[in-house]
Amino acid sequence: MRVLKKKELTSVDVAVVVCELRDRVSESRVTNIYQTSPGTFIFKLHKANEPSMQLLMETGRRLHLTSYAVEKPRSPPAFCMALRKYLRNAKLVNVAQQEFERIVLFRFSTGAGQFKLILELFGEGNILLTDEGDRILQALVFKRMRDRNILRGERYRFPPTAGKNPFNVGLEELEEAFKAAGAADVVRTLVRFIAIGGVYAEEVLLRAGIPKTTQCSDLSHDKVTLLFSSLQNLLLQVSSGKTRPCVVYDENNDLVDAVPFELELYRGYKTQEYASFNEALDEFFTRASASASVLKTEQREALMHEAERLKRVINEQEKAVREAESAAETDKRVGDYIYANLNLLQTLLDRFNKAKAEGKNLQTVVSEILSAKNAGGAVESLFEFFDPRNLLVTVSADNLRFSLNLRRTLFENAAEFYERSKKARQKAAGAKAALDDSTGKLREIEQQLAEIDAATAVESAGVSEKLEKRRIKPKQWCEKFRWFQTSDGFLVVAGKDAVTNEVLIKKYTDPSDVVFHADIQGAPFVVVKATGKTLTEQATREAAEFAAAFSRAWRESLGSVDVYWVKPDQLRKGGSSGEYVPHGAFVVTGKRNWLRNVPLKLAIGVIVNDEASFVSGPEESVKAKTNCYVLLVPGDVAGKTLFKQIAHALAQKAGKLRKQITAVTAVENIREHVPYAKGRIANA
Repeated sequence: MRVLKKKELTSVDVAVVVCELRDRVSESRVTNIYQTSPGTFIFKLHKANEPSMQLLMETGRRLHLTSYAVEKPRSPPAFCMALRKYLRNAKLVNVAQQEFERIVLFRFSTGAGQFKLILELFGEGNILLTDEGDRILQALVFKRMRDRNILRGERYRFPPTAGKNPFNVGLEELEEAFKAAGAADVVRTLVRFIAIGGVYAEEVLLRAGIPKTTQCSDLSHDKVTLLFSSLQNLLLQVSSGKTRPCVVYDENNDLVDAVPFELELYRGYKTQEYASFNEALDEFFTRASASASVLKTEQREALMHEAERLKRVINEQEKAVREAESAAETDKRVGDYIYANLNLLQTLLDRFNKAKAEGKNLQTVVSEILSAKNAGGAVESLFEFFDPRNLLVTVSADNLRFSLNLRRTLFENAAEFYERSKKARQKAAGAKAALDDSTGKLREIEQQLAEIDAATAVESAGVSEKLEKRRIKPKQWCEKFRWFQTSDGFLVVAGKDAVTNEVLIKKYTDPSDVVFHADIQGAPFVVVKATGKTLTEQATREAAEFAAAFSRAWRESLGSVDVYWVKPDQLRKGGSSGEYVPHGAFVVTGKRNWLRNVPLKLAIGVIVNDEASFVSGPEESVKAKTNCYVLLVPGDVAGKTLFKQIAHALAQKAGKLRKQITAVTAVENIREHVPYAKGRIANA
């Protein structure tokens, strides 16, 4: 099985990734927070005029932006909800590394005050939220430790440093550290003293030409000077930002590491360069998880079989514990009953002992006792059965049924029951110990299975292909607006509001394009991107239907509306007399080309390939892409009621693909396709 060399970020890695993040995410706003596993969080960030970003934090392991879609839980855990409460819509003011430790500080500004998010990337890791005064408000893990406490309301204290900050270490101090280390090897001493991680410590030594197994006592002043110079060169690469991030592979194309710049240590290895260290880390850890899932498929099956076996064993052991504990309790009660009723029981046994001593037939005694029992005799009422062969008298009383040996005294009988109770308790204890052992093993296996399942973000085959499907595609410019493609291939784009109307006309409309508008106040501009081609009659009709559907005529439940089209050079921001034109509006000059009585209708459909997605537009344009669609017309069914009706109708049409569709039929997915969030399904 392959072993991935990099398990978590080093201090050097953290320094570089934080430097990149500071430029990328500072002044962004938190739009949402997701907790995708016990220690993994996705912060969705938005910055003006830039695509949304996903910042991934995994306690004790990694921090980087990710371009891959991550499955989000339906119900966010309590800690995630707490983070949302404090940080949703907060501005991320700054990102910083604590000294040169594997600790990252995020400073947020909100209307309620300033907050700090502290990500600990060492050991098991943790993530905490504090107020401006460093008082702990929330933590993923609260705990008491030898050197500090993570408790709500207490002031956050940084852990003891893992080593000196290498940027603050001078030549003399480094030389003194090596002298004090004596016979210890130089690489371990370097790691302990400045905590740069094993890989970078080896790199410093390799660049200096010093074998890593060299004893510190063998280092001359010149060698220490050479080593110090090598360290300074590496730190300069970190602080200058002059990086060449890459992912490192071995000769089998197995992942080895992700580094911010080329290392002599990996000379001869295959490398893949990336534009940023964040991107390299994203590729490395995402592919590492995917590759791990491939490697662990057989292991998972074996673990599943073992888990099933242990469950069967546990069921048997639980039964054994219950039976032993019940027997112990019953035998003790019998012993207690004997001592509490010595006279009654002795009277009963004396009937048998006397008859036996006198040579009488014991069956005659049994008959006499049964007769007396039927007559209501107190002593005889205890009698249940007699075993003449073993001389056992069975007694029934107080919901107990037990046998007394005529060869023994009552005290000896009681002692035997107490001894049986003791042995049963010992048996129960042994069974419980075995049960605890089996339960512990099952818990370990279930934890391993959970880790494998968490790593299995993609199927076992075609890792690269699967990952590519998970990669978040950059949005096209038209996705900022409403848009569709006509059945004959023209891109049609419409404004959503005054702002997008203004931007669409001013920034994205070319002289060869055609602009449509419904003849009613409160209608978007609709632009057909002609790209030098002559507009077809089909495209004209579909663009007009789109303009009509998203006009106020839909809200007013009209059946049709007139639509006109013009060329872009017929639009002006000011009238001839200088009258004010509102933002998002334009004055139309010259001839208008009319399409009368354009019907108000809109198709909404689902395209199902590897995954399902909604499309909407004129019926002909949607029909060209999918047969699974419904036709909407103006009506009074509104909001979620309408959205659910649409989802149900699409699911009914989908047949065997119904399950794939229901995964995307969330209210928000349908909402954006329905004009004014109201209408009705035609012929429904």
